[in-house]
Amino acid sequence: MPTSIPQSKLLRFFFKLFSKKHKTKGLSKKRQQFSLGKRHKFAIGIGILSIGLFAAEYALNAYGILIAFFLAVLSDVVLFWAVQQDLEDNFSSQIFILPFLYSLSFGLFAFLTPARLITKIILTTLYAVGLYSVFLSENIFTVASIRTIALLNSARIVSLVISLITYFFLASTTFSFRIGVIPTMVILFAFTFLLSMHAVWTYTLEQELKKDLIWVSILTTCIFELALVLWFWPTTPTVGALFLTSVWYVLVGLSHVWLDKRLFRSVLWEYIWVAVIAFLVLVAFTTWQ
Repeated sequence: MPTSIPQSKLLRFFFKLFSKKHKTKGLSKKRQQFSLGKRHKFAIGIGILSIGLFAAEYALNAYGILIAFFLAVLSDVVLFWAVQQDLEDNFSSQIFILPFLYSLSFGLFAFLTPARLITKIILTTLYAVGLYSVFLSENIFTVASIRTIALLNSARIVSLVISLITYFFLASTTFSFRIGVIPTMVILFAFTFLLSMHAVWTYTLEQELKKDLIWVSILTTCIFELALVLWFWPTTPTVGALFLTSVWYVLVGLSHVWLDKRLFRSVLWEYIWVAVIAFLVLVAFTTWQ
């Protein structure tokens, strides 16, 4: 008669633990050899995703856009595969925002890069290194929401840098496509909201989205209004995207120092100067007629 499996989680745990003791040592050793850690899973996933991105760079058409979205979804699948055990008791949907948008930004930005082999290799290498940093940072955020971890500040810095690259690539691609003011504003609002949500969450580590919703909505509205002005501003998409990224950095950076209780006058002036320099660059590269 087959052995019935207990329904209680605790009893199932002891049942599995007891059952493993009856297995042969050779089988146990083989399973240990084939068990993969988080970093191994990250490396395997990044290898597959990098090959996919390299292939997408040769399909600069409608299929290239589909591949870009597929790589974005696959990035989240890889992350979930690696950290699913940590997410069982502490699930935070925010960790899937940056990997998705990061992969999507590189897949779409490939449309704007020259069709040269060296350019494709550099872009793919940058993507692989950045994605590995994203995965490590999201893993740290997941663990830090449960217990204190020393690498949290480093993960926040890395996450912000990757977010800035992602924002610039997405903004530059959106402006370059020239798909009309309404679709452009909708896309800008969407990825600004998501990246702002992730940026604020890295400091609050709140599991519920609604707790950061008001703050993120205010940041997104400010960027949205500025992006609407930039649409009619006589400048190139790259300069417009650079200016919008700088303003997003200023607003998110001020939010970080506020949440970290470090909003001093000297820090405030540093962000003000960044905004002033970004505006001067925008004016300098504006085509006045």
